[in-house]
Amino acid sequence: MLTKRIIPCLDVIKNRVTKGVKFKNNIDLGDPVEMAIEYSNEGCDELVVYDITASAERRPIDIDMVREVAQSIRIPFSVGGGISTIEDMSRVLLAGAEKISVNSLAVKNPSIISEGARAFGAQCIVLGMDPVKTDNLEQCPSGYEITTRGFREHTGIDAVDWAKRAQELGAGEIVVNSVDADGTRDGFELNITGLIAEAVTIPVVASGGAGCAAHLRDAFNIAHADAAIVAGILHTGHTTIKQLKKELYAEGVPMRMHW
Repeated sequence: MLTKRIIPCLDVIKNRVTKGVKFKNNIDLGDPVEMAIEYSNEGCDELVVYDITASAERRPIDIDMVREVAQSIRIPFSVGGGISTIEDMSRVLLAGAEKISVNSLAVKNPSIISEGARAFGAQCIVLGMDPVKTDNLEQCPSGYEITTRGFREHTGIDAVDWAKRAQELGAGEIVVNSVDADGTRDGFELNITGLIAEAVTIPVVASGGAGCAAHLRDAFNIAHADAAIVAGILHTGHTTIKQLKKELYAEGVPMRMHW
């Protein structure tokens, strides 16, 4: 049985890690490189770093930060935000990241997924999506609509349809970051995560809402996610990677135990 992955997420604004609730009211939490080292040493499986204002500000990602993270840790990590071209992808990979996450750009220009997959391999291309619940079932029959630019823009695109199209275009992984659950610590949005996991054959990562080990267990066992992103509960010291893995392992969830 494949092991499940726990992936800390570092949302970065102006080279500082922040965290908010439903993409709002972000507070400063620390230095991204120091936090990346800490989580790597604790035994996380991967890491994701999002320059969360880069796309909205229409600027490139902070490549110096990417390079510094890569030089400081020995685990895979993905990078998102401010990636607009194949050249941007190449710079991120050459700086040391293993994966590139595209979100708003992919909605605007879906061919960037196929171009990236052809250039670097599907394993390097992660589709990030920010779905929100909607009552417009005629336009979005799954009940979830894709938003972009940090929830600033509604697209009218059905989340499940977009996931299937992204896989066809060559995405190697999908991160389902529920806008409704983000930062609430009330649990992942299991419904949309499960719908997407059922609709595609590539790995699906649950994101948004982690509050305890039981929430990760449900994402793995009920929604069939391959990995789960955690942020606030780690950043604030509510729990640790080691504690989460011990609790999940005790409940029969296959985990890589790094100690």
